[in-house]
Amino acid sequence: MNGLKIDPALVESLLVNFLREEVGHTGFSKALLGVSGGVDSAVVAALAARAFGPQNVLGVMMPYRTSDPASEAHARVLIDALGIASRKVDISGMADGYLAPPKIEARMRRGNVMARCRMIVLYDLSVEWNGLVLGTSNKTEILLGYSTQWGDSASALNPIGDLYKDQIYQLARHLKVPAPILEKAPSADLFPGQTDEGELGFTYADADRLLYLMVDERMRESELVERGFAPDFVKKLAARIAATQFKRVPPIIAKLSHRTVNQDFRYLRDWGK
Repeated sequence: MNGLKIDPALVESLLVNFLREEVGHTGFSKALLGVSGGVDSAVVAALAARAFGPQNVLGVMMPYRTSDPASEAHARVLIDALGIASRKVDISGMADGYLAPPKIEARMRRGNVMARCRMIVLYDLSVEWNGLVLGTSNKTEILLGYSTQWGDSASALNPIGDLYKDQIYQLARHLKVPAPILEKAPSADLFPGQTDEGELGFTYADADRLLYLMVDERMRESELVERGFAPDFVKKLAARIAATQFKRVPPIIAKLSHRTVNQDFRYLRDWGK
């Protein structure tokens, strides 16, 4: 890769092989994921269909009662285009069972509950489907902490977590993701009218350019400002990365012994196989 520009065909090959190898190491040959009608889940679904065959991939639509009907419509367009298996699970009753009695109205709390309900559904269906749950968070979201811990950030493995949002679109066009998905504004669809960029307060394009130089190129704040980025924007994104580090690491375990899990007792994911 050269900066934010990627070789989509090469990335496709690497990620398809990644999925086959990592899922295969666990003894599985099938996968499932939440299909939201957005570009990130569309890319993961397309990669999974290539890796395992469409018949071995389950795309799960999980609307809430206030979800935009276009989200489900776009998810169905993708499912039909890929030929993967599908399931629809309405999470309204599940979420409202917790949200309604105390009348929780705060948007962030409601959105987090919905995201975690969806992950409960996926992990339960993974038993029925006999497959692994695939993650759909991109590198931009992961670095900014723009996800729900134990919700949309949860997965058995994530094929797109090292791709910035701009790179996701490059790969999506190569994979021939349906146009309606490519052309709409990114949204988690957690409340009416919500868009990712509106909630973040900046565009993915601006964030990607800065994050690439800050994280991948390890440029200092002064160098980023010299490149033309506003000092306040640099500080804002750096602060978000630092403040959300807890979302990117396993829970901290208090150390009492000589060999503490995730500190001294650390092995690769497929250790013991």
